[in-house]
This record gives sequence, C-alpha cells and structure tokens, in this order.
Amino acid sequence: MKKAIIGLLSLFSLVSCGKSDVSYIPYVAVNFQAPLSDPRLSKLNSPGGAVIVNGYGVAGLVLYREPDGSFAAYDRCSSYEPEKKCAVNIDDTGFTVTDPCSGSKFSLSDGSPVKAPASRSLKAYSVNVSNFVIFVSN
Repeated sequence: MKKAIIGLLSLFSLVSCGKSDVSYIPYVAVNFQAPLSDPRLSKLNSPGGAVIVNGYGVAGLVLYREPDGSFAAYDRCSSYEPEKKCAVNIDDTGFTVTDPCSGSKFSLSDGSPVKAPASRSLKAYSVNVSNFVIFVSN
C-alpha cells in the first residue's frame, strides 16, 4: 500500500511540475465609466456599433453594442500569445476584431475565435448601464 501511495505521489509531482505552454491574459483591474453621450462612444448608439477605449485593461478595451441592445466589453489583448500584448483592431464589418500580429479573428458577439491560430476567447469584462452611463469592470 505504501508503494502505491508513493508511486501515485511521485507521478502527481512529475505531472504537476511540467511547464505549461498555455499563457493567459494577465489580470488588470478595470474600472471604466462614461456617459453614453460621450462623443467617443457615439458608435454604441446603434446595435452592432463598436469602439476602442485605450488606457484600460492590458491593451485597451473594445466595447460592442449587441443587436439586442445589450453591451459587451473585451480586453484588446489578443488571447493568442498574450505576452506580446498585441491589441486587436475592429474590422470594417464591425462584427469581428483582428489581431494584427497573428491574423487571428474574434467575434464581437461573444469574444470567441473565428479564425486561427487563436483558440481561446478574448478576455471579457462585466458591463452595466445605469442612467445612460456605461460601467465596465472585472
């Protein structure tokens, strides 16, 4: 019985010590708020509109107005090799963003990758709107 336990512990320690090749977008406190009447956010007045707000998160924020009128917010830092902090840009279609470093594309409706090499979604933030003021936080 002792040998079995020692063997399992040894196996567990070997497996858990291996270096993971998965990197994640680092946690950065986000606390953005602005009135929806702010000219920088004018594209959010229409469903399908998207804007970039710099100075928050790892590489800035992408705010998106869903077709149903709700809002979504993502970090601009691409989930593909996030250590490079490559900021995604809004595509002309307004429905996707592209990582200019890798060519990965992400859906603005849920942040999921729609074109390789990315396989993980963009980092999403909480969005609340109250009295025509948008609040984005984590």
